[in-house]
Amino acid sequence: MNVLVVDVGGSNVKILATGQDQARKFPSDPTMTPEAMVAGVKTLAGDWAYDVVAMGYPGPVRQGAIAQDPHNLSPGWVRFDFEAAFGCPVRMINDAAMQALGSYERGIMLFLGLGTGLGSALVVEGVVVPMELAHLPYKKGTYEYYLGKRALERLGKKKWREYVELCVSQLIVALQLDDVVLGGGQVKVLKELPAGCRAGQNSNAFAGGFRLWEPGREHFSRVA
Repeated sequence: MNVLVVDVGGSNVKILATGQDQARKFPSDPTMTPEAMVAGVKTLAGDWAYDVVAMGYPGPVRQGAIAQDPHNLSPGWVRFDFEAAFGCPVRMINDAAMQALGSYERGIMLFLGLGTGLGSALVVEGVVVPMELAHLPYKKGTYEYYLGKRALERLGKKKWREYVELCVSQLIVALQLDDVVLGGGQVKVLKELPAGCRAGQNSNAFAGGFRLWEPGREHFSRVA
């Protein structure tokens, strides 16, 4: 079975299929609709063979279906029929949860995606627990307000790095973590990783997507 993994982000949509060595991508922005995303993926993957799709979505996913429109893309994603649009079975998971699944090694692990927004997911003894830390109140805003891409632009590198270190240290204690993986495009801005953290690899999202179609993960199947 060939799997096409689609990682939908606020800045890019990235894809990789079984048997391929090089990922492909195209830009996304706040005007991107689900129809445009699917059309872009099908065009970009036009010469790849795939039987099923694994999709990482930048927002809450419940029982394999989108629960809320994304903050950094166009509305219209809730109740969109991705299986009909792609013409094959689709398993869907939050994008941070997909990276977390591909990054997992041991114990209780937290994944934080420092990207356009702030992705988060917990993996407890191999079980993925999606989270929405991004919009949880923190200080005078939310976690995303202090850790997202706009925060980096607003605060500057030095202050943003301080908030990353502070928030991570608090979460390690609060959640009793064994491991923390920092992913996303803004990780490269960190001079050094906070204590107890390791850097995620872009390929981990694809690894997580392929794992979605492993036997025993049928609960990620899309529910109408």
